[in-house]
Amino acid sequence: MNNRALSLDALRGYAILTMVLSATIVYGILPGWMYHAQVPPPDHVFNPCLPGLTWVDMVFPSFLFAMGAALPFSVGKRMRKGASKLSLALNALWRGVKLTFFAILIQHFYPYMTGGDLHSQLLAVFCFALLFPMYMRLPCEMPGWMRTAIQLAAMAVGATVMLCMSYPTDYDLNLHLHTSNIIILILANVSVFATLLFIFTANSRTVRLSILAILFGIILSADADSGSWAAWLMGATPASWLYVPAYLKYLFIVIPGSIAGEILLAHTEKMQAAPCVATPRSKAWAIAAIAIAIVVVNLVCLYARWLNLNLALNAALLIAGYATVCRGEGFCALWRELFIAGAVMMLLGLAFEPFEDGIKKDPVTFGYLFTTGGMSFMTLIFLSVVCDYFKCHRSTAFLVMSGQNPMVAYVACDLLIYPILGMCGLMQHLGFFATSPWLGFLQGVLLTSLAVLVTMFFTRIKWVWRT
Repeated sequence: MNNRALSLDALRGYAILTMVLSATIVYGILPGWMYHAQVPPPDHVFNPCLPGLTWVDMVFPSFLFAMGAALPFSVGKRMRKGASKLSLALNALWRGVKLTFFAILIQHFYPYMTGGDLHSQLLAVFCFALLFPMYMRLPCEMPGWMRTAIQLAAMAVGATVMLCMSYPTDYDLNLHLHTSNIIILILANVSVFATLLFIFTANSRTVRLSILAILFGIILSADADSGSWAAWLMGATPASWLYVPAYLKYLFIVIPGSIAGEILLAHTEKMQAAPCVATPRSKAWAIAAIAIAIVVVNLVCLYARWLNLNLALNAALLIAGYATVCRGEGFCALWRELFIAGAVMMLLGLAFEPFEDGIKKDPVTFGYLFTTGGMSFMTLIFLSVVCDYFKCHRSTAFLVMSGQNPMVAYVACDLLIYPILGMCGLMQHLGFFATSPWLGFLQGVLLTSLAVLVTMFFTRIKWVWRT
């Protein structure tokens, strides 16, 4: 039985490709809502006092949400096959180690970190190639110990080259372990704790949410009293390059994502057992329109700081959405469960929006966590309608295939496309795109499209990176 939900792959693909797009558009010349709200153009100087939300601020939470939603499909599948909790927990820790190594390795091989010359570009391509034996399940038949040996050997080669190429004599181990990709490091931290939490609470959402509520209290207490045990707990780490307690805040997106994954998995299995349950197309169109409208309304109003209007529009859309899916089975039942969970998170986010001086990505506020989590629920509903209900497989293939191979998509530009363009002498011509806002956006579209093509190629031939 194939339990894969294409809408979840598409959500992950949407998150990773918009992440690439946001990093490849030209800085300084586009409108402020095309960048992170707290680093506005033209200078892009970080302002921690500036509240607001843009589509760029929603990208990372969408990926975290998708990571949580994948837990019932990946970890849950192994649990149903009889894997012990101990083996699953050890696997979660090993996955965290591999993600942390990935974060450190790619950051050291990015051309802009090593000078940007021809030597740097060749090293970047070498790193991209080396990542395949590290993270790809090799297609040929071989014993498990041999696969592990090849993976460890590739990691050893990467670590050796990383040490030798830039720091031959004055290498400071502690300093350069801190040189890592912050996004991947956060994913590594949150992945371990979210997976462990899911393993030991797979049969009880109540326990899972209760633990999240306790974490909520600890974080608030730590912020309120810097001398409390809670503050000590939220600052205690054996190695700050490996584990940062503050990153646990992102569990408030990942854990609701795991609940969304459970809902999605239960629906997938139910529909495979009884596929004859029909859902009216009118309801599908209506809930898709409402879900995407909620996302757009919050992006516009929270960026423009139209808070009262945002609350009124959200109330109207949430009531309309519930009225649309309050009855019915099949897909309607799926959308109802997802919509109710998303509505709760949206209302929590709006309630917490004034808290901590408005919604902010950095330092991350609870209004940001809850609101973007609710918007991720709505995005998943929209993609469920498009991918799973209407089965628009060809038009969404670029999202689905990118979502099935996100690690390749994440580094394709920096470790492959940029170095190749540099070796061909084309990087110097990218300045042409900095002459107007439309061209600045076009640069992002073109580079992201190249990343999509690279990712789709490797996904199609089943060269997929996994941790």
